[in-house]
Amino acid sequence: MSELWELNAATLAKVIRDGRVSARDAATACIGRIEAVNTKLTAVTVTYGEEALAAASAADERQAAGEVLGPLHGVPFGIKENIDVQGWPTTDGVPAFAESVPPRDAPIVEQLKAAGAIPIAATNMPDFALRWHTESSLRGTTLNPWSHERTPGGSSGGAAVALATGMVPLALGNDLGGSLRVPAQYCGVVSLRPSHGRVARASATMPGEFPLCFQLMYVEGPMARSVADLELVLAAVSNADPRDPWWVPAPIEHARKPARHPIALTVNPGGMGVDPQVAAGVKKAAHVLADAGYEIEEVEPPDVAEAMRMWQCLLWNESRSMLLESIREFGTPNAVRSLELCDPFIPVADKDELIRTYAERQRLFRDWLAFLERYPLILGPVATERPFAVGDDVLSTERSQRLLDSMRLVVTVNLLGLPVSVVPTGIAEGLPQAVQLIGAPFAEARCMQAAAVIENALGPLTPITPQ
Repeated sequence: MSELWELNAATLAKVIRDGRVSARDAATACIGRIEAVNTKLTAVTVTYGEEALAAASAADERQAAGEVLGPLHGVPFGIKENIDVQGWPTTDGVPAFAESVPPRDAPIVEQLKAAGAIPIAATNMPDFALRWHTESSLRGTTLNPWSHERTPGGSSGGAAVALATGMVPLALGNDLGGSLRVPAQYCGVVSLRPSHGRVARASATMPGEFPLCFQLMYVEGPMARSVADLELVLAAVSNADPRDPWWVPAPIEHARKPARHPIALTVNPGGMGVDPQVAAGVKKAAHVLADAGYEIEEVEPPDVAEAMRMWQCLLWNESRSMLLESIREFGTPNAVRSLELCDPFIPVADKDELIRTYAERQRLFRDWLAFLERYPLILGPVATERPFAVGDDVLSTERSQRLLDSMRLVVTVNLLGLPVSVVPTGIAEGLPQAVQLIGAPFAEARCMQAAAVIENALGPLTPITPQ
């Protein structure tokens, strides 16, 4: 058998359930791996080893007593520092919140614990989770294990690096503008952005309510090293919680039969340019799916460039109004600069324009739903660039605009609240490639089924030992 830290969550859960190893063995292996590699990377911010070992010993006692075990019994997991864990500080990556300790777990944590999983470590994030690079004024900068000169992505960059290097088999993150998907692409792991309303979300440490656009676009979800792990977590964390009025009681469907439905392929969404290596990864995935019986048709989804403009208008203007003062007060200069560099190409909108943009979002959503009736899945790139060089997002307005343009298919999904799975497709010039599979609302199973086909054909990329 492989080293325990090398196993994905589904395999680890099975060997624990079968009695071949204990939950304590699994926690000990993760703690040892964190100690071995994290000092090079700063992916994990705090290891809660004693708590995890105590929880693992209790889990082993329950198993020995013959109690019913959850589907993720004994599996350790990491948690991004802006998701509440009872007794751990929810720092948002900044010193001002270093002592902000919630009295209760977030719904996703509470439900994953109920499935038997054991929280073991907090993972790094940029200040206030508002960058595609992971640099925290409280915890430091996370390095990409594939290349230290390239970003690991953000804002769930710590989680992605911890997964890619075997520190944890599962991690929780969130996604307002690609934060579950961009780090998955850049670090070579899988992730699932659930539909808006699928996974209940709440925080006891937020000083007030999110802006409306955050409420409509922000979700929490899993990152892992195999699609099977995503399936296990989604089933475990999709339950009701009265703290979230946006939660929807949608059943989880299981797409198990071989698929023959059409897939819309977009290699260069919106026609705004794509890196050749990124394009090659998308085409590779399309060939795999075609060989598996899917009907692949190269066709553009509706108005990707316009969707990006809407996302920019809503997110930047509401952030300017409700969050920018706090970011300037508590964030690093780079955190502030990364946002201010976008000001010249994202105009200030008055209330009438914001109202019109919300109204037009409805029209665009309707067009996408009609498109997804014809093409139940969309296959495309995550970012249309490979992992960018560290520092590029604070270099210049021109570079910031190109980076934002590269995220156009990413943020379209956020605007519309659609589910997406991300899966690696290989390595090009030493860096991971990946694709995203986008579905209709609550069609996560369909997204993951196609992702699993790609994974089975092309294989996982991680865990790796960092350079």
